[in-house]
Amino acid sequence: MLENLRLHAEEEKNDPDFAKQLAANVDVYVNDAFGTAHRAHASTEGITHYVDDCVAGLLMEKELNFLGKALHNPERPFVAILGGAKVSDKIPVIESLIKRKVDKLLIGGAMAYTFFKAQGFTVGKSLVEDDMMPKALEMEQMAKDAGVELILPTDHQVVDSYDPLNSRKTIPISFTNTGLVGLDIGVETAVIFKNALEGAKTIVWNGPMGMFEEKPFDEGTVAIAKAVAAATEKGATSIVGGGDSVSAVNQAGLNDKISHISTGGGATLEFLAGDTLPGVAALDDR
Repeated sequence: MLENLRLHAEEEKNDPDFAKQLAANVDVYVNDAFGTAHRAHASTEGITHYVDDCVAGLLMEKELNFLGKALHNPERPFVAILGGAKVSDKIPVIESLIKRKVDKLLIGGAMAYTFFKAQGFTVGKSLVEDDMMPKALEMEQMAKDAGVELILPTDHQVVDSYDPLNSRKTIPISFTNTGLVGLDIGVETAVIFKNALEGAKTIVWNGPMGMFEEKPFDEGTVAIAKAVAAATEKGATSIVGGGDSVSAVNQAGLNDKISHISTGGGATLEFLAGDTLPGVAALDDR
C-alpha cells in the first residue's frame, strides 16, 4: 500500500515504469474515483495498459449514468445553472450546453460581471475578466441563435469597496457605481432563477452565486440550493457538482433532496464540456 500516490512524481507524469509497478500482481483494476478521471495519471490511465481487466466501480458508474444522460439524452425542459468566479473556467461548458440545446442557461456568480461589462454596464470594482468580454458577447449571440434562453442576474448584493463591513445593500445591476463591489445575487434574481426552474425535468448546477465562503454572501447560493431541491421534489432530475455548490446543498440540509451530487470538480466540468476523460476511456467496462 502507498500512503499517497501523489507523493510520487511518477504518478502525475504517468510514468510507464511506475504504472507497471502499480499493476504488479493485480488481476482486476477498478477505478471508482470519478474526481480524478479527467487526469491521465499512472493510477488512472497508465495502469490499465498492464492489467487485463479494467472496470468502473459503482460510484463511477453512477456518475457516468447521471452526467451522460444529462449531456446526451436529457429529459426536457433542461436547465443549467453556472456560477463561480471566472468565465474562462466555464467557456467549454457553456458552449457545449448551448450546442446541445439546453433550454435555459442561468449565469450567476462573479462570472456574470464579465457579461455585464461587455454589455456596457458599470460594474464598479466587481471581478471582471476584461479579455473575456468579446467571448461573453459571442456566447450570448450563440445562445440567441440556438434559441437558448440565457438569464443573467437583475440585482445583486454589493458593498462599498472602502467600507465593506457596514455598507451591504441590494441594488439593481444598472444602479452600480464605480466604488461598489458585487458579492452575491439579489433577492429578485433568486426568485427569477427559481421561476426558471419551474417545470424543469433536468437540472445541472455547477458553481456558487456569490462569495459563498463569506456570510452573508452565501444567501444567493443557498436560495438556489433550495430552489433546485424544490424542483427535484416536483419531478426534476437534479445534478449538483462543484465544491461550493455541494457545500451549499449540505449546509442547507438538502443533500437528500438532490438526485445526484457529483464527486467531481474538474472532471464534472470536462465531462459536461464533452471532453473525453482519460480515466474513463481507459476502462474496458465504460
